[in-house]
Amino acid sequence: MSETTPASDLTVLVDGLCFAEAPRWHEGRLWFSDFFHCKVFSVDAQGDLRTEFEVPESPSGLGWRPDGQLLVVSMLDRRLMRWDGVHLQEVADLSVHVRGNCNDLVVDAQGRAYVGNFGFDLYAKEEPRPTRLMRVDPDGSVYTAAEGVTFPNGMAITPDGRSLVVAETHAQRISAFDVAADGSLSNRRLWADLPGVYPDGLCLDAENAVWVADARGRQVLRVADGGKVLQTVRSGDLHSYACMLGGDDGRTLHVCTAPGIGPGHGAKRQGRIETIRVDVPHAGRP
Repeated sequence: MSETTPASDLTVLVDGLCFAEAPRWHEGRLWFSDFFHCKVFSVDAQGDLRTEFEVPESPSGLGWRPDGQLLVVSMLDRRLMRWDGVHLQEVADLSVHVRGNCNDLVVDAQGRAYVGNFGFDLYAKEEPRPTRLMRVDPDGSVYTAAEGVTFPNGMAITPDGRSLVVAETHAQRISAFDVAADGSLSNRRLWADLPGVYPDGLCLDAENAVWVADARGRQVLRVADGGKVLQTVRSGDLHSYACMLGGDDGRTLHVCTAPGIGPGHGAKRQGRIETIRVDVPHAGRP
């Protein structure tokens, strides 16, 4: 039987956010995007919050290239951008390749970015439909990494760089792909079938399990390859949308929570970053 942890065990690290997403532990701080604030922030373990830069068309996925430059998704205009510490510059325009806002990403050890997208107009309540998972290489060239994925969202790459796992939110599953040396994906398989769960942001731990936020279930799940739920952390009255292991030892789980999706909920400024200590540390990318 899986372990269930109540929401009361979560500790609030940051509150008053609009909608936090894409948390990433990097050089002693948790970086994250705030959609409706149109900013990327970072915070340390003591709660010292810092504005890093603005993304006018709403930031989402974050990931660092080997050269230290930060890639960030610009959601509304469907572009991949690069932040060099001073300037925000376009890497690739994905708008001609996808139908719907871009969302999360993961960057591999070679600096290639795998970028997800909604595939439909979520806020207009369109019916979900399959879309493409895109890959952007370091030179800015754009490729279709996978077809027929439904709301590809949170992603992670295993420590050996040979597998990519991706949450298909509206298909209620997590899928996995083999990653070739040139970055191409193949051998798609089911990592976890999660009926009733809407998997969102995720990360890997050192036992090859995935921590994944359930966007509609007010919980974060630790799931083994094959679909067994090993642990559940409740998020109380707030929904959970993303999670990331970090801290000096990689054992602090950071959870992005909010009352709901969309600008109306974002205007309430009730979004949070909440934390809980876990036993197994972070592994892989991001």
